[in-house]
Amino acid sequence: MSIFNLGLAGILASLVLAAPAMAVQPGQPAPDFTLPDTNGQPVHLASLQGKIVVLEWTNHECPFVRAHYDSGVMQALQSRAKAEGVAWLTIVSSAPGEEGYVDGATGNAVTARDRAVPMAKLLDPAGTVGHLYNAKTTPDMIVIDQAGAIEYMGAIDDKRTSSPEVAKEAAGNLVAAALDSVEQGRPVAVPVTVSYGCSVKYR
Repeated sequence: MSIFNLGLAGILASLVLAAPAMAVQPGQPAPDFTLPDTNGQPVHLASLQGKIVVLEWTNHECPFVRAHYDSGVMQALQSRAKAEGVAWLTIVSSAPGEEGYVDGATGNAVTARDRAVPMAKLLDPAGTVGHLYNAKTTPDMIVIDQAGAIEYMGAIDDKRTSSPEVAKEAAGNLVAAALDSVEQGRPVAVPVTVSYGCSVKYR
């Protein structure tokens, strides 16, 4: 079965609906920000209003992130997003000297190595945007609707795994399910989950 052909029943056996304390929540406007991409070009969230936007926090050295790239799951989601006109922004909030930190050239090299296809990879070395969205782990995922409201935030899937095989074959993909709902104009059935992975390596 394709990772995108998911039923919502039972998708959250292990991820609880109770929302942790957070700066932003589903139903609220997504806070605007501007960050440079790995080519030095500024990307403004506000300029993407009218599109669905996915924010993905990443750290290429984190085994949980690696599971979703080594399995091809993250690239498949990014390719789906690109085909459907969804703006996918990968954000690196690792501070200089910390695990996962990249400059522009290294960020581009990692993107090419992983055959990733985000709309842009954004550099947040001060952690300003990570803190603004209360990003705690890598990966940490947010889906924003066409009107600029947050519709989903939390984990990429329901298996809390660092295994590429589990990520590809067994996990229920929560981001894919959220995209389905937003694209169809339906409320996201599970708008908040607890993200899992490596802690974001803020300064």
